[in-house]
This record gives sequence, C-alpha cells and structure tokens, in this order.
Amino acid sequence: MLPENIIYITILTSLVGYFFYLKDFFYGQTRPNLVSWFLWMLGPFIGVFFELKAGAGLSVLPVFLAGFGPFVIIIISLFKKNSIWKITKLDLFCGFLALLALVFYVFTRNLGISILFAILSDGLAFIPTYLKAWKFPETETATIYFASIFNNTLALLIIKNWIFAIYSFNAYLIIANIFLVIILYRKKLAIS
Repeated sequence: MLPENIIYITILTSLVGYFFYLKDFFYGQTRPNLVSWFLWMLGPFIGVFFELKAGAGLSVLPVFLAGFGPFVIIIISLFKKNSIWKITKLDLFCGFLALLALVFYVFTRNLGISILFAILSDGLAFIPTYLKAWKFPETETATIYFASIFNNTLALLIIKNWIFAIYSFNAYLIIANIFLVIILYRKKLAIS
C-alpha cells in the first residue's frame, strides 16, 4: 500500500490530461459529446457523495476529478461552439439512473446499491462517446483517458478499507477508460 498523500499527484495528471484535451478542443480537433460529459460530471459527483458517506479517504480524489473535469469542459463549451449536444433516449435513461441512485440512497441508505446505480449511469454515458470514437477516433484526445486510468489505479493502491462503496467507482473508471483507449488505438494496435 502506498502512502495516502501520493494521491495528490492525480491533480497534476488530471491538469496535464485536461490541458491536452482542451488544447485539441480549442483547435477543433476534439469534439466532445456534451451529453456524455454532463453525465460524466453527474455520476462521479454522486459517487463522491456515496464514497464519503462510506468513509473513503483521499482515494475519492480521482473520482471527484472525474466529475470536476467534465464540469469545466461543459462551462468552456458554453463559449466555444465546437461541441455536440444531441440528447437521446439513452442519455435521458442515464440521467434517470443517476437520479435513481440518489433516490435509492434516500430511501434505503444502502450505499452499495446507490453507488452501483451511479456507476451504471456513468457507464451508459460512455456509449455515445464509444460509438463516436469508433467511427471518428480523431475527434477524441486520449490523454485525459490515460490520466483517469493512472489516477484511479493510484487511488486503489491507497485504499485502506476495501468495501464496495469505496473501491467500486475507481475500479469502474479504470475499466471504462481502458476500453475507450482501446477503441481509440484499435487500428494502431492491430498493425503491431
């Protein structure tokens, strides 16, 4: 297990990842699906709430950053018209699941079920970006997804209390981001 203070490195890696993402966004190379980004903000923020309720320590920081980064992207995109705002039934369903996570917590106080719904909502929000990345990989910037993989792996290495409500969002983010990176680099990986 690593010392807990090492988690502050995730702030730096997130800043680097978002710097490259925003640079590509401003130059028109990256076109974020803002519905996904909105749900990627909502799910982690709900997850942070549940993790803190479960007694998580600093391992919650990468999950917070996973929500804060999309918040910044959404704010900037209000001024930069290089984004995609296409709301589908899937997006509405994801938003409903995120809100359902809060409802489950209010009525059951079951952190495990509540965080599972927050993860499910966030995971389904990846689908539009997975599809866009499959068809147009050049419209995504992978550095932010690599940063998330690194940050959440580091978070798992400092967790002291291994309960589902504390480690699950970090583990999920690692898997979801690895899958997106594979989609983005699938053609280069196939050549190797």
